[in-house]
Amino acid sequence: MTPLVAVEVPWVGDQRLKTWAKVVANVDETLATGWAYEGDFVAVGGIQDLPAGAVLLVYGEKGSRANPTPVARLFRVNADATLTAEGAAEGRAWARTLRDKVVELLEVDVIPLELGWEPELMRYSSAALEEELARRAGR
Repeated sequence: MTPLVAVEVPWVGDQRLKTWAKVVANVDETLATGWAYEGDFVAVGGIQDLPAGAVLLVYGEKGSRANPTPVARLFRVNADATLTAEGAAEGRAWARTLRDKVVELLEVDVIPLELGWEPELMRYSSAALEEELARRAGR
């Protein structure tokens, strides 16, 4: 199971115009629009619990309401609750511009960061630690 991390999902573009974010699970390579990106929508501009290693696409618009310019940013969700910028695009061809990079990111298997032994474990009883080990082993 992939661990969830609390990540601040950034705003892109002008907050008064259209904005959305999506954890991308799959890409329909036959499409060159935003409909190519399949996955779950998440709220923008606040903290969300997202899977470590996930690909996050954030869309927004800037300019006037009558003639907005699309702006998109692509991020990888890190296990330490940070985001790594992986790509950016502006203009009407934003979806096709980012499509190949998103496909590439989805093909890479990211191993979430696991923490090693730390002194904080001393607070737990031996029984609690053994119970956790048994749970992880599926016993």
